[in-house]
Amino acid sequence: MKYITEYRDAKLAQAIAQTIASEVKPDRHYRLMEFCGGHTHVISRYGLEEILPKNVDMIHGPGCPVCVMPIGRIDSAIELALDKKVILCTYADTLRVPASNNLSLMKARSLGADIRMIYSATDALQIAKDNPDQEVVFFAIGFETTAPATAVIAKTAKLEDIKNFSIFCNHVLTPSAMRHILDTPNGVLIDGFVGPAHVSTIIGSAPYEEFATNYQKPVVIAGFEPLDMLQAILMLIRQINVEKAEVENEFIRAVKPEGNTKAIQLCREVFSLRDAFEWRGLGSVPHSALKLSEEYRHLDAEERFNLIYRKVADNKACECGAILRGEKHPSQCKAFATVCTPDHPIGSCMVSSEGACAAYFTYGRHQKNGK
Repeated sequence: MKYITEYRDAKLAQAIAQTIASEVKPDRHYRLMEFCGGHTHVISRYGLEEILPKNVDMIHGPGCPVCVMPIGRIDSAIELALDKKVILCTYADTLRVPASNNLSLMKARSLGADIRMIYSATDALQIAKDNPDQEVVFFAIGFETTAPATAVIAKTAKLEDIKNFSIFCNHVLTPSAMRHILDTPNGVLIDGFVGPAHVSTIIGSAPYEEFATNYQKPVVIAGFEPLDMLQAILMLIRQINVEKAEVENEFIRAVKPEGNTKAIQLCREVFSLRDAFEWRGLGSVPHSALKLSEEYRHLDAEERFNLIYRKVADNKACECGAILRGEKHPSQCKAFATVCTPDHPIGSCMVSSEGACAAYFTYGRHQKNGK
């Protein structure tokens, strides 16, 4: 299949790995953060770390929107469903994220809350149309990738004057989190970034230029196949070796420098920037999330239902925060694969299909020695 099988060629993977091994400098340590959770799964699924030199360390970043959603935001969604009696529409991964008081959206549903799993944002709008006498709220989450879909239904709801529909907006922004990680005192040391794929199809490669210019950190945007990852790692190593910091695009088959201009313009119309937003593991990150703009304020569920955000501490036994910051690998958490498993998760990194802990568990990393 074009653009898939040729990027999974084992002989080519071995050849790139051999090139990486020949070009790394034995006297230095390469610390590369793959921001995207999808990339973490590629690394685990294909065992890429096992074929990399020992001095190339892949650091798993906070690139999973479900994982970085703080408990307080899940609590607010539960409040909407249980206390405000709305029909809450959400994507599947959010249902099982542990919240306060031993609850989750799944458990709230068992208590009588009308919480519905949807496959697309338009499903939520259709549910509102089908239930005109009930308030329907779309629990909107995701990075820049899913924000345009939320913007489309916001425009549609406004145009069609659908009065029983609102949006609980929790879209977060990738460059802001990358900047926050680099600005954190005594934070994890990073020599370069593997830039996210899906996010970059929307925002393009230009927003990463600040990391090359201001922070002297190279960024290479990569696709989701094993050869994409290995090639991106090689490109980063080559830049680091000559002390160069540029933005390069390995994923040229899908990412343009300017991104998807129609999607960007749509989001600018519908959303505005929050002053700050709490991320699980990162704390309050300035200018890192979206809210509905003044023109669409009447669709804002936080205002319509007077939601008051309350910060909630993570489970003390869970190391999700340190994992999302890149300070620890999942196998360094004492709860990992013992009391915390996909069947009984205590942290969001094990719940989400893009979570680092889920990747390590699914592909048997917890049964292997090493990183």
